[in-house]
Amino acid sequence: MSGRYCVVIPAFDAAKTIGSLVRGAKSQGAEVIVVDDGSRDQTASLASAEGALVISHLKNQGKGSALRTGFEHALRAAYEGVITMDGDGQHDPAEIPQLIRAGEVQHAGMVIGDRLANGAAMPVVRWWTNRLMSAIISALIRQRIQDSQCGFRLIRRELLGQLTLRANRFDIETELLLGAAARRWKIISVPIRSIYQGERSHIWPLRDALLFTVQVLRHLVRRR
Repeated sequence: MSGRYCVVIPAFDAAKTIGSLVRGAKSQGAEVIVVDDGSRDQTASLASAEGALVISHLKNQGKGSALRTGFEHALRAAYEGVITMDGDGQHDPAEIPQLIRAGEVQHAGMVIGDRLANGAAMPVVRWWTNRLMSAIISALIRQRIQDSQCGFRLIRRELLGQLTLRANRFDIETELLLGAAARRWKIISVPIRSIYQGERSHIWPLRDALLFTVQVLRHLVRRR
């Protein structure tokens, strides 16, 4: 896998989890890029100590902005694909090969982890919110998306290079899906497990629901 794929991890105040996450991802043979999004703790130094390439934002700009920074580097470095993972330790690096195999076998532009297949581990409110958002996205793009808000994804280089991304926050997940579908890329889902350890979510429900709605409306306007 080495040289073909990189893992991009947006991280904000993730000192408790970033070291083991980088270590786990590197054990799968992937290069790791951590975008430290203005952390106030030791996120950057711990990630670097485990062998990640660290790109730092001087101040917190949001998950979407951090991912876009990582994507820009990955495109310049000509990786075949990018795997995105959240910095809070929610995703299991051992499942990286599963996403890559699924994408290669099914010739998909994007592979999304499906946490809802094991929804018992997810907080109830988040489970129902994801169900609703996923149903809306599935109807819009006419492809079945099981967990549209999951941050554990494989994105092929060819697809990433076609997208003009603007989202700065969690709406990047929706912007990626709508952009891929608009360019007629195949999107598939694979079941993954989620690791919830009582970490504090950086999601702001009202703001992020509004941003999701804006992404949907923009898609509808462009499609007319």
